[in-house]
Amino acid sequence: MKTTSQHTGSTPRLRDQSSTHQANPAASGSRPVATPIDFARRRANRSLHTQQLLALLRTEAPRFYDLAEVVGSWVWIQFTEKQPAAITAALAELGFHWNPKRQAWQHPCGAVTTGSPHDPRAKYGSQHPADLQPA
Repeated sequence: MKTTSQHTGSTPRLRDQSSTHQANPAASGSRPVATPIDFARRRANRSLHTQQLLALLRTEAPRFYDLAEVVGSWVWIQFTEKQPAAITAALAELGFHWNPKRQAWQHPCGAVTTGSPHDPRAKYGSQHPADLQPA
């Protein structure tokens, strides 16, 4: 059976589940609508240290700040349900990446290390910065 796919393999495909596309029911044929990511900003945000990232989240994305959990020097954000493409694109632009093993969005805060099979919260502890701020 012959395939009808026209993909030539010349353009790289995104592998992660945090695709920058979401279905738009109003579009004809239910084609995905792109949610753009500023990759230059993403690269810059990936190198932010913990306190710099938390300050950025507090001013630009208070909802993410409220969900942020500091684990060692990393910042994690977890949701109970899958988020829409606009949310995943915003997290990606802020420098987060999806960790399917831990089911969390993680930001290395400038410290990139090799993965560990153990939960780093047991070693480093964790805290929610939003809980420490006065209302």
